[in-house]
Amino acid sequence: MSVEVDAHTIHLAGTRALPPAGPSLRLCRMAAYAGPSVVTRASSCGPVAPAANIPLVPSVPAFPPFRGSGRSGRRAQLPRVPVSTTDALVDCGVYVDGERQPGRPTPTEALNQVREQHRGFVWVGLHAPDEAQMAEIGRIFQLHELAVEDAVHAHQRPKLERYDDILFLVLRTVKYLEHEQNTVSEIVQTGEIMIFMGPDFVVTVRHGEHTALTTVRELMEHRPQRLALGPAAVLHAVADHVVDTYLLVTESIEDDVAAMEEEVFTPKSRVTIEAIYQLKREVVELRRAVNPLAMPLQLLSRSSELPVPKEVRRYLRDVADHHTAVAERISDFDEALSALINAALAKVSVQQNTDMRKISAWAAMAAVPTMIAGIYGMNFEHMPELSWTYGYGVVWIIILVICSALFIALRRNKWL
Repeated sequence: MSVEVDAHTIHLAGTRALPPAGPSLRLCRMAAYAGPSVVTRASSCGPVAPAANIPLVPSVPAFPPFRGSGRSGRRAQLPRVPVSTTDALVDCGVYVDGERQPGRPTPTEALNQVREQHRGFVWVGLHAPDEAQMAEIGRIFQLHELAVEDAVHAHQRPKLERYDDILFLVLRTVKYLEHEQNTVSEIVQTGEIMIFMGPDFVVTVRHGEHTALTTVRELMEHRPQRLALGPAAVLHAVADHVVDTYLLVTESIEDDVAAMEEEVFTPKSRVTIEAIYQLKREVVELRRAVNPLAMPLQLLSRSSELPVPKEVRRYLRDVADHHTAVAERISDFDEALSALINAALAKVSVQQNTDMRKISAWAAMAAVPTMIAGIYGMNFEHMPELSWTYGYGVVWIIILVICSALFIALRRNKWL
């Protein structure tokens, strides 16, 4: 028989001696006294020596953490304190025949209520949950771990995945930011909404401070006939709300593009190419958020293999049509901004050519007096014009006549 006691248990025991006992003292009793750190390797607890024969165990001092050359000692990791799911919970409700049931149940209570009654569904709304909170929701609704991981870590591409009878839809949300015209600044802010849809529940997870779903829930609660269609009706309402925000953002960007076009083609205007390029980058970001959603919407609106009622698929077809219109407008913005960049570059080149022509015209006029002054400044001994009485005045008249003729000719050719 052997007994192993770790240093931490010995340190806690200090210099305490075990209580006296008779010959019938067993090792299992000593293990209960010393705590769970005592490990026995025998198959049974046999008799041991009396406790009076066990010497006092000195207290072992705590060892400082080892610190090598430039390396800090590792601290023991503290256990993770579980965070309540209610911190990320926005709302949770039970809906039966399109009507919300009274009370504020927890997700567990709501799901149990629905499955006991075999009627209705649960709608849970979350905002930016962490791993522990989302893991708890995944355990309650039996969500796939890959989908749960995607719901925690944002920056997902719009997609539609199916895990048995549960659909997982990712939507990218956008928000237009007010800004000054022709400035380099952020214009489009993005976020995400994830939807888990099961036979008797729907869970919405939102990342970002915009595109809140409170108004969607209130609107749906005023349409019980729509909620009576089940969790798929909530999926349609959220998708429709997100696509409607796409329309609003594209209208605002369309105004920016129109203002940029007017500024670029206005004579003598100064438009920086950086501002046009920044707007083009924002349009590209908007396209990355919007365009990948086309395939999921097509599948939801046309595939009869997905657990989506036929009536809801009809509504989703309308959402898909709106999304197609948005995608086409974004593509037009991209092409228009590309043309604006080329036009701005051409305008800069034309402006540079105009400046060079003006410089050349003035240089040509300045060359006339320079040439004449150079001729009569050669200091030859025999130059008859130098002795003329009116030679100086005649030279000035000749210079002015030639320069005036050059000015008129260059002005007619729009060099000046």
